[in-house]
Formats: sequence, structure tokens, C-alpha cells
Amino acid sequence: MLEIVVKTENRQRHVRVSADELAGLVRRIGGEDDRFLVLQRIPDLPDVFAQVWHESGGDYTLEHRDGAADRHFQTTAGTPEAVTAALTGWARREDGWDAEFAWSPLDMGPVREVPPLDLDEGDRRDLESRLREVLAGGYASRAEVAELAEEYLVTGDRRPVSRAQATALVDQLWLERVAEQTTWEGETDPERLTRAFTALQEAGVTARENFTCCRNCGDAEIGAEGGPDTRGFVYFHSQCTDSAASGHGLMLLYGGFDGSSETTAAIGHEVVAALEAAGLDVEWDRDPTRAISVTSLNWRRRLVG
Repeated sequence: MLEIVVKTENRQRHVRVSADELAGLVRRIGGEDDRFLVLQRIPDLPDVFAQVWHESGGDYTLEHRDGAADRHFQTTAGTPEAVTAALTGWARREDGWDAEFAWSPLDMGPVREVPPLDLDEGDRRDLESRLREVLAGGYASRAEVAELAEEYLVTGDRRPVSRAQATALVDQLWLERVAEQTTWEGETDPERLTRAFTALQEAGVTARENFTCCRNCGDAEIGAEGGPDTRGFVYFHSQCTDSAASGHGLMLLYGGFDGSSETTAAIGHEVVAALEAAGLDVEWDRDPTRAISVTSLNWRRRLVG
């Protein structure tokens, strides 16, 4: 799989696609509301991306940016095969991936200077603390964290952080977290959790990570996530993520879609078995009215973006 995220004009998001899947996306674009792809690396890096635009009957416009506005280049290609080869090489960071094209610098206009944040020490500390908590959780994109940074200190008519300031601050903290995660070796506990949830999903249990903001919303919305053959569900919401990232373990909520205690208990046993098979420590007293706790977690979730 390619370590990229591909976003489409029609708001689809494809994480870690194969080369064949990328080729299919390139061949697909060209119609109304489906004319471009934007590729980012995993983890997302500021000002690093590739993108392609295509309208049916015309050439493909291919762009990439390599870390700054003055490192933004554009070219054209006549076939989806040529575009796919270039984007696959870009995704794999192959030497010479761009050699088949004549690239031209793309003038993006002057870069505006971002004024420094004008925050008192308490507000700055509170804002950065919340952003680091969300980054440690590991589920938010750079854009989502920047939106949080812009809105976090808003009160009435006071908006002390602009979008540009929020983006600059988040990019700084994001890159610090990216540097930190390069020291992590092997499979992390959140990756074990994802492996367990994937197994449960394949076995007919709707499994969702970081799902909704709270239990009330989660319980109200989880039913719409299941298919006709799903027997039950397991999820944790964003407050559970915050708890896990803070070192307090992870609470899992589960149940059967038929509402019976017997099915709920059976789903609970399946969840525990999948977690233990993935190498995680679990506490549950087999009571279907009690949540399952994943304990002794070292919450190191790698950023995607």
C-alpha cells in the first residue's frame, strides 16, 4: 500500500491505497464534481502535496509542492497512465519520479507574513495544551486541528487567533509530534486496537474508533453505521480517546442491535477475545451493562492527517 491519503473533489478520502487503486482513481476523474485528486503523504507534512486536474477530453494538469510556495511546480500529461506512474513514484519517494516531464514553477503570489500570536501566558498555555492533547489522540487532520486552534479561545466578538496564526501554530506542533513518532519502533497499542477492530468488523460487528463526541451521540448514531448482517457494535468516542491519550486507559461501549442482554454479552465476549488476540490487556466482569476497559495502554497513535 502507498503511504498516502487521496482526496477527491466529491469529498471522498482514501487512506493507504494500492498502486492499482490509485490508477483507478486517476482514470475516473474528468466528470462534473469529480475532476481532481489531491495526494498527501502519511503523515501529512505542511506544504508537501501532489495533485492532478482533468476534464474529459483534455490533458491532465499535474502539480506538486515540495515544502514552500516557491517550490510549487506544474506540468501537463496526455494519458492517465503517465499521471499514475508519476504519482506512484511521488508516493514512493522514488528518485527521478518527475524526470519524464517538463516542469514549470507556478507563481502562487506573495507569501503573507503571519503576525505573532498576541495571547497572555494563560491563554497560550491552555490553547497549546488542548492542541497537544488532540495531536496525541492522533485522529484529527492538520486542517481539523487548525480549525480547533482558531475557535478554541473565541468568546463573543473576541477572536484572538486568526486562521493563518492557527495554521502556523498547528504546523509547528504537528511537526514536533511527527519528529517524536519517528522514534517509535514496531506496532503500537493503537495499531493493535485498529487490528482488533478490523477483525471485529470483518466478523460482523460494527467497530468504530473515535466515533462521535460522547456516549449519547454514539448510541444514537451507531445503528446507522451497521449493515444488514451486522449483529452488534463496539465503539469509543472522542472523550474516551482523550482519556487514553492522557494515560487513563480506554473505555469501549458495545451492544447487540437486537437490544437483548444475551446478544450484548455475546458481543462483549467477541470484543474481549479480539482485543486479547491483538495483544492488549482487557478488564471486563462479563456484565453486559458494564463497559469494557483496555488497560495498560501506551497511547502512541501515528498521525495521518
